[in-house]
Amino acid sequence: MENVKIIGTGRSLPEKIMTNFDLEKIVDTNDEWIRTRTGISERRIALESEATSDFATKAAIKALEMANIKAEDLDLIIVATITPDMGFPATACIVQDNIGALNAAAFDLEAACSGFLYGVTVGKQFIKTGVYKYVLVIGAETMSKILDFEDRNTCVLFGDGAGAAILGVSDDDSGIKSFEIGADGSGGKYLDLPAGGSRKPASVDTVTSREHYVRMEGNEVFKFAVRKMGSASLNVIKKAGLEISDIDFLVPHQANIRIINSAAKKLKLPLNKVEINLDKYGNTSAASIPMALDQAVRENKIKKGDNVVLVGFGGGLTWGACMIKW
Repeated sequence: MENVKIIGTGRSLPEKIMTNFDLEKIVDTNDEWIRTRTGISERRIALESEATSDFATKAAIKALEMANIKAEDLDLIIVATITPDMGFPATACIVQDNIGALNAAAFDLEAACSGFLYGVTVGKQFIKTGVYKYVLVIGAETMSKILDFEDRNTCVLFGDGAGAAILGVSDDDSGIKSFEIGADGSGGKYLDLPAGGSRKPASVDTVTSREHYVRMEGNEVFKFAVRKMGSASLNVIKKAGLEISDIDFLVPHQANIRIINSAAKKLKLPLNKVEINLDKYGNTSAASIPMALDQAVRENKIKKGDNVVLVGFGGGLTWGACMIKW
């Protein structure tokens, strides 16, 4: 049974920036209200011509470069997303073709903002059991495509982008030491996109009633997030045989600064040991954690031997966490 580690990361973002002041002109809100409640100042927004696979592809290429392997070396591609290019084929298949990963199986995984951690957990099993050697996991979203810019409670929160990580065999004691993924389907009603599936296929009525946009009961999601971000982090630390004092760095889902502060407090970590970029990018759903991880790695905030916790929550409701010895 092989040890599995992340051997390369990458991220890609749209060039277009939408600030809180830009949103003031679109919806009844203001910069101070958004910043004080969420910590977000701006976010990246895809152009009409850009799709999720575009950013996923660019992030994948950067991860391959860091890992120093070729696309044809990949055995599997998992794309975690709730905003695929289309119903089918899978966005992972589009990425496979784009990068020339001729030997890779490919599929999409949907666990909302927890999707990347679900993907890492799935990919890890293939390598740990010796079935595959290299797995590419991408979290990619164009959330702006499913936002109602008349709903100030949701449109201010989200942004677009992609983050990628390549999993491979570890030749030392570094790697993914423990993980936890979970779901509470009874809370699915608190964060959803009602129409467009088999329950409510697209129709004049669903479009008119604006049911193809994200809907969220913020207070319920907030309470769930604070609870699960803390408990999942503590659980993976315990599963890895470590203490809170052993943790060097935290990469949380970038949803809300108050939720991140709560998670950092549970782990007794100062904020300079926590990767935070939601002020610039907002909540990018499944792309959030891999984008933040890539940023921390490239800025040398995470060093070899560090004990790093990745943790997130999302629609479903879902959650996930893993403890990595870098």
